Amino acid sequence: MLEQVREEWRSKKLIERVERLLPVDPSSACQRLLNASIHDLREKIQIAGLDIASEATKQHRLPTVEKAEDIEQYTTTNVLKLAYRMGLLTRPAWRRLQRAYDIRKDLEHEDDEYEASRADCLYVFEACIKDVLSQDPIQVLKLTDVKAVMEQSEPSVLKGLALEEFEYAPEPRQREIYQYVISVALDTKKPDIVRENCYNTLTSLREVVRSNVLIEVARDFVERIGREAPSALEFRVAYAGGIVPYLKRLQVKAFFESYLTRLKTTSHRWSHHGSHRTVLADLEEICGLKFCPKDLQRDFVEWLMLCYIGEPGGYGRGVNRKVFYSDIGAPICLRTLQISELDDEVVGGLLESSSQIRYACRNKHVARRLEHVIDAIGQ
Repeated sequence: MLEQVREEWRSKKLIERVERLLPVDPSSACQRLLNASIHDLREKIQIAGLDIASEATKQHRLPTVEKAEDIEQYTTTNVLKLAYRMGLLTRPAWRRLQRAYDIRKDLEHEDDEYEASRADCLYVFEACIKDVLSQDPIQVLKLTDVKAVMEQSEPSVLKGLALEEFEYAPEPRQREIYQYVISVALDTKKPDIVRENCYNTLTSLREVVRSNVLIEVARDFVERIGREAPSALEFRVAYAGGIVPYLKRLQVKAFFESYLTRLKTTSHRWSHHGSHRTVLADLEEICGLKFCPKDLQRDFVEWLMLCYIGEPGGYGRGVNRKVFYSDIGAPICLRTLQISELDDEVVGGLLESSSQIRYACRNKHVARRLEHVIDAIGQ
């Protein structure tokens, strides 16, 4: 286990001293190892950031931290608690180290009566080395770093090392960054490139953000929307940030009802192809009908299918074209249907009941396009 200790502590000859003590005074060896772990945690707290430490102390009623000297005055128990609350230790690691500290206190106060056993040494060594001394300090991503990336004048997202630093950042820092990126993505006064950078970054952050942070951010997002239906922009950002599952059902339903009204106002006919990209782009970007209430899906699917299959052609300038359909809308409709994860019941019921689809498919060329879309969505 000693071979797993970071080089930083090897250079301080910690291992050499522990190895010398272990055969003759195992209690002192355990004490030195735990002392080194607590010292290491104090340094990691400072590296993570005094702002995060200060917020954690306020939230969890720990002694106030405003400067580095305050951490030096912390008791061992409070150092362990603060490291856990900041996300530098997992809950199991915190509990293991607390037990190791209890063992150390027994060894320290009962030298004449109690000597560390093999089991004591193994427990203390494993807790201190596995959870602290073998772990590198977390280089926490700062909000200023994120702003610098988001505000570039060209497409840019958090990636690589920055994304990894966000993944291991304490919850307060993750929440601060996540809320900032969402707020900018929603701010129509910001330049389009900056908002788009934030939107694309959200899709990366949602894969590594902690569930507790996501729940807190989602709660704030719901309060921001209030009782109104989310706008297309708000729902798009909610989807990018992984917040849609946490929205209220009535909010989600109200959004899709308003979107359906918008869709029906725009004809699915090929002659209205000029407006199809605008009305369909948002729907594709929010994963189609994946979050749409089932009782609304039928009308959506019917519109999308009618837009895709088109109507009989062969006249006018398109005399050689067997079917007239929207060159702009049809591909988007097909992709949207493919990503919507539709139930067989919805599609099957629609094909049986839709008089518009049946009428259009009296033409064999249109019917062939319907067969293509059914095969494409796996029905």
